[in-house]
Amino acid sequence: MLDFAASVEHMFKLVDVTLIEKIVRPVLVYFFLIIGLRLAGKRELAQLNAFDLVVLLTLSNTVQNAIIGNDNSVSGGLIGATALLATNSILVRFLYSHEKLDRLIEGEPDVLIENGEVKMDRLKSELLTLAELEIAAHKQGFASLKDVDRAVLEPGGVISFCAHTPQPEEARQAAVIARLDELNRKLDLLTANRGLAS
Repeated sequence: MLDFAASVEHMFKLVDVTLIEKIVRPVLVYFFLIIGLRLAGKRELAQLNAFDLVVLLTLSNTVQNAIIGNDNSVSGGLIGATALLATNSILVRFLYSHEKLDRLIEGEPDVLIENGEVKMDRLKSELLTLAELEIAAHKQGFASLKDVDRAVLEPGGVISFCAHTPQPEEARQAAVIARLDELNRKLDLLTANRGLAS
């Protein structure tokens, strides 16, 4: 019974780190990651290839010791997690009422395709290849980039695609062709019926 009580006490005892340090460490790492990801660009958040995914997966492991130090206790982990969640909640609420600052931190959307034309300079500035853009379009159901009228890399790393819609003249032309096809079918049917009647 004493061994169980001792192991429970050890599990919750903070090791080598004060309570204040346990709160300050995650807050510092949180702001470092926000700034680092902002400077790295939207591409990291988009996870467009295996390298981006590996960076994000190893990033959490890399900063783990900076957040909790040598402390492997449950209470140390809970304090660190609570500090991260509280910091995020406070920052999100603050930025909600300060739109200009939110745009500065989050960044602006970047138009990658406009009126069906791929903006190669924007792809280059975001370090995106044409192949990666095509893969992202395929994931959203587009057969090719020719079907895309507009593509925007959002601040959160998501690429939004808008389909190319036919112009009114194209729609009218398609309607006329469909009507002509229908008339041709009826004419063929009438001709065939006359041939049978003769």
